[in-house]
Amino acid sequence: MITFDIITIFPEMLSSYIKESLISRAQKKKLIKINVHNLRKWTHDNHQTVDDRPFGGGLGMVIKIEPVYKAVQFLKSKFKNQNVKLKKTKVILFTPRGKKFNQKMAHDLSKLDQIIFICGRYEGVDERVAQKIADMEVSIGDYDLMGGELPAMVCIEAISRLIPGVLGKEALLKERITKTGGFIEYAQYTRPEVFSPKKGINWKVPKVLLSGDHKKIEEWKKEHGKVIE
Repeated sequence: MITFDIITIFPEMLSSYIKESLISRAQKKKLIKINVHNLRKWTHDNHQTVDDRPFGGGLGMVIKIEPVYKAVQFLKSKFKNQNVKLKKTKVILFTPRGKKFNQKMAHDLSKLDQIIFICGRYEGVDERVAQKIADMEVSIGDYDLMGGELPAMVCIEAISRLIPGVLGKEALLKERITKTGGFIEYAQYTRPEVFSPKKGINWKVPKVLLSGDHKKIEEWKKEHGKVIE
């Protein structure tokens, strides 16, 4: 089972996501575990302050290093104490400057036991978090978001679907995953065989898929498929 620990100042943003569909089912089957943690829990003042003005000037506020450090240390130690043998853990900070998240990265991360996601907000996170605390800086695309909560959801879904049993039939993974950790995506069709949106217009399913010839069907899939790395 892989454990996802999400550090955020807006835990409610993730609550509905983790309670729905296959992600919820995977947790009930104990294939994955998702814990959402409010960063304010690791503050020491009455206002539960998690941000401050940046040195050198600049607009906006920056997430402080102290609560992030305490949160990560607590989650690492708690996880290790629950397990006798040494487990594989990574701490990921979401930032537009990070390495682009892709299928290969999802495949590699799915082999871990614990992933701690640090979700930034405002104008970013104290750079020492990236330098001294996080193992990886990750971005889900060449654009800027308001925080790391959406990237966390994206990563959890991409990683979870690679864990045997999450999608239901394990054969789905064997059929789609390449030897290098990529994923094969190809066009698919279902009933009706012919769809007519207007009179005289017929959108048909390719004949090869109706042929019953498995060899030709596999060749068609390879021809019309795309490997996502």
